[in-house]
Amino acid sequence: MKAARLLLLLSGCALLLLAPAVRGCGPGRVVGSRRRPPRKLIPLAYKQFSPNVPEKTLGASGRYEGKIARNSERFKELTPNYNPDIIFKDEENTGADRLMTQRCKDRLNSLAISVMNQWPGVKLRVTEGWDEDGHHSEESLHYEGRAVDITTSDRDRNKYGMLARLAVEAGFDWVYYESKAHIHCSVKSEHSAAAKTGGCFPARALATLESGTKMPVWALRPGQRVQAMDEQGRPTYSEFLGFLDQASSAHIAFHVIETRDPPRRLALTAAHLLFVGENATAPTKAMFASRVHPGQYVLVTEGGVIRQARVVAVSVRMDVGAYAPLTSHGTLVVDDVVASCFALVQEQRLAQLAFWPLRLYHSLAGGERTQPEGMHWYSRLLYRLGRLLLASDSFHPSATAQFES
Repeated sequence: MKAARLLLLLSGCALLLLAPAVRGCGPGRVVGSRRRPPRKLIPLAYKQFSPNVPEKTLGASGRYEGKIARNSERFKELTPNYNPDIIFKDEENTGADRLMTQRCKDRLNSLAISVMNQWPGVKLRVTEGWDEDGHHSEESLHYEGRAVDITTSDRDRNKYGMLARLAVEAGFDWVYYESKAHIHCSVKSEHSAAAKTGGCFPARALATLESGTKMPVWALRPGQRVQAMDEQGRPTYSEFLGFLDQASSAHIAFHVIETRDPPRRLALTAAHLLFVGENATAPTKAMFASRVHPGQYVLVTEGGVIRQARVVAVSVRMDVGAYAPLTSHGTLVVDDVVASCFALVQEQRLAQLAFWPLRLYHSLAGGERTQPEGMHWYSRLLYRLGRLLLASDSFHPSATAQFES
């Protein structure tokens, strides 16, 4: 009990220390003491979809679960969207286009803000939402309130490619520049474990102990020393403290990053951080796995040293189990690729600082020898408070689901 009180006290101290660092000068909330230049957004091309897998696969919005009717038990899963910044066509005059799942509503509301920021005076327009009349193809996600067709309020088709890109950035699980007249967007089911996973590796991913032994991440125990990277980018061995998240039986969509020279293959969830460079000599920076693309470079281990390797392929695959190990250094070498221990927030140093009370607690209390499944309570606390302190674009689009799970 005393240890728990100590950790809460230390957490409060950490948040007080973080607060000045996240309050930047000028309008709005920014991360750090200097404003980062905005990332260049590339519009989707006509008939392009993102991610580059079929809509109803688990790497995108997932399988069809059945039509929702007004008189069905599942109708309570739908919630109306009365956002005044969104125009609903509602040609049926029944309010059906306003009904959607909470996940779809969250993404749509985020997109509405992005549209107004991108084109002042222009609003997001929804032409199709939940369909109760059978106007779409068989097994359409419109029948479940998980899909919307959208345009801009001015119906300027020259904007639709960028509108699709903004939808991807807003966190829709599948976006398709389907027609010259609209963009189609959909989300995972509220029941999907993949919709609520932050940053993890599959159970069979391998870490390297100080003895040189390879061990599945699920089998790691507090106090073991595993291969990692220090603050100067050098290989080191760091103490494993525990899991920030674990779900032993979950079926999860993982992004698979592959290199050829040397050959490496790392699977990790979309919101997990990797250290990525734009070329072989450029410095690396923390980046969400879902934003890594072929031609970039990641850090790998070879012959006891850390070097950069060119990414040759990125794909999505399903695997069982999801584990997010935490080490003293905040990094971990998994399947011979250097990764961060953190996810959801694209700030490695900030995350490492925020977790120092937990690291201190482990050093004093000896760590949690038995840890329940699910997200660690300290991680959940930090993410919720971070949402209040940090700019919204600091988070991966999946963060909303994580906060509300």
